[in-house]
Amino acid sequence: MLTGALRFVRLTNPAVKGSVSKITPEWAEHEPGILALWHGQHILAPAFYPSGRKLVAMVSKSADAELNAKVLESFGVATVRGSGGRTTGNNADKGGARALLQLKKALDAGSNVCMIADIPHGTPREAGDGIILLARISGRPIIPAAIATSRRKVLERSWDKTTINLPFGRGVLHFGKPIYVPADADAETMEALRVEVTRAMNETFETAYEMVGVKL
Repeated sequence: MLTGALRFVRLTNPAVKGSVSKITPEWAEHEPGILALWHGQHILAPAFYPSGRKLVAMVSKSADAELNAKVLESFGVATVRGSGGRTTGNNADKGGARALLQLKKALDAGSNVCMIADIPHGTPREAGDGIILLARISGRPIIPAAIATSRRKVLERSWDKTTINLPFGRGVLHFGKPIYVPADADAETMEALRVEVTRAMNETFETAYEMVGVKL
């Protein structure tokens, strides 16, 4: 049912000019890449993702994420389970390190991957270090991504301001400029790039909404 609802919302939100509907040569040179989305802003991602391109997504191991995994898989998106916001601490218990290695393996095999960049129930729309580490060990770029529709409902009381996309508006999938992390990046460089990814993702998010006529 949820898969059908997402398809309906996508079909009733025609893409605006400039929306990514296929991987052009401009983007193909950066494939495979690490698509980066924010918590609460990713619901329509599988419906907007260009067809014909392999994608592997990281999904939390929590029980309430099981539905997310099933929906992604119904769109043909492969999933790995783990939480990759942090690379130390409790996330080790959630299989975060193992999931990052699985994503690296997918990248090595030529598949794009997708991660939610901010940390669950942490500071919303601030990138964790997991996505930076994946970019470093894989040599593949982080591609800031955002999906926006002109009609939406924001759950203001949720920690991440979850957005429910509504039908009968305009939609967009927008990519920001790819960000590469050097293989020899030290802790200081990694932190600087984490801050840069946060900035770039928020800029991409705001631009996506501007493209559908919504001022945040």
